[in-house]
Amino acid sequence: MRHSHFLVSILLFLLCFSSNQRLNAGNKTQKIVFVGASITYGALIENREQNSYPAQLQKLLGSKFQVFNLGVSSCTMLRRGDYSYWDRPEFQQALSLQPDIVFIDLGGNDSKLINRTHLNEFEQDCRDMVLKFRELPSKPRVILLLPVVSFVQDTTGIWDPVIVNSVIPHTQQVAYEQGVEVINLHSLLINRPELFPDKIHPNKEGATLTAQKIYKYLVQKTDRQFDAFKKLPASAQISSFHGYPCADFIFEGRDCKVVKPKHAAIGQPWIWRARFWGHEPQTEIALLERGFHVVYCDVAEMFGNKEAITIWNHFYALLQQTGLSHKGVLEGMSRGGIYALNWAAENKDKVACVYIDNPLLDLKTWPAGLGRHPVSKDEFEEFKKDYNLKTPEDIANFKGSPMDKVDKIAGGKYNILILSADDDSVLSPEENALLFEKKMKTLNGKVTVIHKPGYDHHPHSLPNPDPIVNFILTSTGYQVPVPEK
Repeated sequence: MRHSHFLVSILLFLLCFSSNQRLNAGNKTQKIVFVGASITYGALIENREQNSYPAQLQKLLGSKFQVFNLGVSSCTMLRRGDYSYWDRPEFQQALSLQPDIVFIDLGGNDSKLINRTHLNEFEQDCRDMVLKFRELPSKPRVILLLPVVSFVQDTTGIWDPVIVNSVIPHTQQVAYEQGVEVINLHSLLINRPELFPDKIHPNKEGATLTAQKIYKYLVQKTDRQFDAFKKLPASAQISSFHGYPCADFIFEGRDCKVVKPKHAAIGQPWIWRARFWGHEPQTEIALLERGFHVVYCDVAEMFGNKEAITIWNHFYALLQQTGLSHKGVLEGMSRGGIYALNWAAENKDKVACVYIDNPLLDLKTWPAGLGRHPVSKDEFEEFKKDYNLKTPEDIANFKGSPMDKVDKIAGGKYNILILSADDDSVLSPEENALLFEKKMKTLNGKVTVIHKPGYDHHPHSLPNPDPIVNFILTSTGYQVPVPEK
């Protein structure tokens, strides 16, 4: 027995070592190059040599790394842009440094009116720049950074709708096709306009948040050998989910998906989207960056009944065959709350934590119409069929909702986060989220509620998902502390 424990310890050591050997290759100083425009350069930041986000990252990483800030104000990714990075001497300098890691932070200036006529060339130019660095003898990691949000209202300038609808999808497509890493900086400051003195450039505090995000990304422990796709059905079709490989397949007659990160975190954590695949995916994208997988098994519209739980049990067994962690994060938006918590109630030892968002937690309030909201006719008929409810008495006495299983759920001892829109006109918080919270706390259940004052049922999630993501990372033990500078 002691011999087997020794072998396990050696295996874990080797996994951790291999995950970070390129980041900390012996005593060799790692060279990190930032290619970018004015935000990278640190425009308008006082003492930018010390306070730009690459400079702040240098302080966080310490002496084992050498960070080169080669940002040039106004530059574009586009070769035919009005001021192309391709033509700047800093580009040749970036290549000549033979870096170990390259961050490419271009695209904001490409959204200007003067450059939009060439946006159909963005993917090719971005792809070519990635290949330029990949062909270097140093074989660097290439990491694409999605542009920071712009709060400018002048449509001829750096225009955020163009960034969101054109630049970001093009960049994500290159990340998918080339298999390179990608970090979303766009959502990071989207709720912090006060950090943009001129509505374009983040101030020192904004640069600090950017540096911290990149630091956490770089130092997280990963298992670069793990590939969950190897154990999925051979018929799986692979496509892009916001720049990440997504396997689509049929399992027990249901549509299923598994999205894998560029590099899985040690321990292979994952989040299970219960319903409404792809809707407000900010949290999943952020977790993919942190090495989580994202999974989905469509059991609509069974309303979390016994058959749905059975199918999910079988899907969970498949996930275990791929090597994913024994415990997963459950995510349920709206009626997805029913699916997530009904499964959790029966599988408490398989749940790491739960995030539910404007959740339906009592099927009698909707679609049955026994609460503040009227009957939802089509869904009500499906609900009755799913649970074999024949009479009004059957419905009145129904006990199959999470609200009826609070004792089981609280007994699971896993953390639950609820996002609750205070003005939800679709699902009454008082009859669902807030009543559930009250019952959970009576039983010492681990529940946290984030209120969204003035919000209706939609939109779900948060533009900047950090509060959700931090809850999940902390609950699962994957939060990375940031050192004092």
